[in-house]
Amino acid sequence: MYYSSGNYEAFARPIKPEGVDNKSAYLIGSGLASLVAAFYLVRDAQMKGENIHILEKDPIPGGACDGFDYKGIGYVMRGGREIDNHYEILWDVFRSVPSIEIEGASVLDEFYWLDKKDPNYSLRRATVNRGEDAKMENKFGLSDKASLQIMKLFFTPDEDLYDKPITDYFDDEVLKSNFWLYWRTMFAFQNWHSALEMKLYIKRFIHHIGGMPDFKAVRFTRRNQYESMILPLIKYLESHNVDFQYNTKVVDVEFDIQPHKKQATSIKILRDGNEEEIKLTENDLLFITNGGCVENSSIGSQNTPAVLNSEIKEGGGWDMWRRISVKDPSFGNPDKFCYDAEKSNWMSATVTVLDDKIVPYIRNICQRDPFSGRVVTGGIVTVKDSKWLLSWTFNRQPQFREQPKGQLVGWIYGLFSDVAGDYVKKPMRDCTGKEICMEWLYHLGVPEDQIEDLAENHANTVPCMMPYITAFFMPRSKGDRPNVVPTGSVNFAFIGQFAETERDTIFTIEYSARTGMESVYTLLNVDRGVPEVWGSTFDIRDLVNATYCMRDGKKITDMKLGFKENIALKELLKKISGTDVEKLLKEYKLI
Repeated sequence: MYYSSGNYEAFARPIKPEGVDNKSAYLIGSGLASLVAAFYLVRDAQMKGENIHILEKDPIPGGACDGFDYKGIGYVMRGGREIDNHYEILWDVFRSVPSIEIEGASVLDEFYWLDKKDPNYSLRRATVNRGEDAKMENKFGLSDKASLQIMKLFFTPDEDLYDKPITDYFDDEVLKSNFWLYWRTMFAFQNWHSALEMKLYIKRFIHHIGGMPDFKAVRFTRRNQYESMILPLIKYLESHNVDFQYNTKVVDVEFDIQPHKKQATSIKILRDGNEEEIKLTENDLLFITNGGCVENSSIGSQNTPAVLNSEIKEGGGWDMWRRISVKDPSFGNPDKFCYDAEKSNWMSATVTVLDDKIVPYIRNICQRDPFSGRVVTGGIVTVKDSKWLLSWTFNRQPQFREQPKGQLVGWIYGLFSDVAGDYVKKPMRDCTGKEICMEWLYHLGVPEDQIEDLAENHANTVPCMMPYITAFFMPRSKGDRPNVVPTGSVNFAFIGQFAETERDTIFTIEYSARTGMESVYTLLNVDRGVPEVWGSTFDIRDLVNATYCMRDGKKITDMKLGFKENIALKELLKKISGTDVEKLLKEYKLI
């Protein structure tokens, strides 16, 4: 496997790998990483679909990319996907997957046309005082000291950041800024999370820094991510006769480990309560989704809370990874990520607004018609003074194809699940769907004497607790995540959010897709370049523009520096006078 960029490799079709007709593949889990791996097995490796077997413990596919109407409970979306135009792997996949919305179009066509016609941006990013504009004015509000802290982290070598939390590098100069409010609510970072992941995120999305305050940086699908992305991919794979086996739990994998060769030899599964074993040869490829951010998720209802259950049980991704990891040091260290659910959980809730009673309060904040079919909030609206640090969003409606006319389906999440609310004096984790809705309505500015009636009779809210949703942000070191294809492996790979690949950042659908592509291309030696991660961190224009944006348009000559630093800056500006460097700094208004 090798990396590439440019149209030469992007548009090429690889030759069929030698011996692929004699091979088969087993994929553990049906999350996006597995589905993308199956896609590349079909399209680029040209493996027969009937030789590809996807083993899924749940009755439906999709993993974390869900969206479902549970009978008697209501619509549920555990999360949402903020999408980047430079998700190179994702768009390589979806240019070949037919849309199920527009005849004759690909999913990429559908997405591209939609974004051009209805580009995403927010008109109100945050509120205070029960629905009032927080008046952040798209400013980051970073002091010179805070800017220098971020710059120091940006240039610190990865190995110096192993096992260190963000608070080793940022103090209140950053942590009380608008920048941190934007950042932590957009990406779900906590102060104690990994400084390494924080740095990788800044580098990965440096080209989008200026679009963070109003969400011009991100794009969203027409409907929930299951119907817009997972379902078309499932239909593509089914059309090629890929074998989906549901209600099939993989408990363990056995390996033959030699000094210079590692081979997966069997898969142990539970199906309908019965233990089974699938024997593997070198020609049987195995793709392992280890760990899982939505493992142990629980769903409540309008009148019941979602239970926090952190116990790791047989048949889940964490238990399987633990069993595998003890067999070889190169298989990673799951307990660096799943050891403390109190540090990796947050809660979401899916709210269905049943009629027009709540709509005026939503419209007042988003300043758009929620029923227009176009962008509504344009991303999350964060309640700046919420004790839960509550955020909420309504994307384009209807979010579900079968959604009744006159209803809206939106999403709420709270970063602090263990803190009592402002209106409902209980921690979010102890609240029913109705109570979470009441807290949300309070912060929308609904009169207090109407809150309970609206939450009970004019909305249906389904809470979801996710104990390990940000487990991948826990401080880690080299080797804690196994390489996509460990050294010496002849027939197996690790895929998903807890496998290691270069430069890309976890908690993105692109990361899952990238591990899927890299695993197939490596194990089958597919002769076509894997698109490298978009190189904005190496583009001086993006770096200069990000500096300008993060400083809220202030020139570098306005920095409050010491006497010696001021002299050094003046000398530097003299040296670049009349050069292209000076022209670039002037173009981006830094001088």
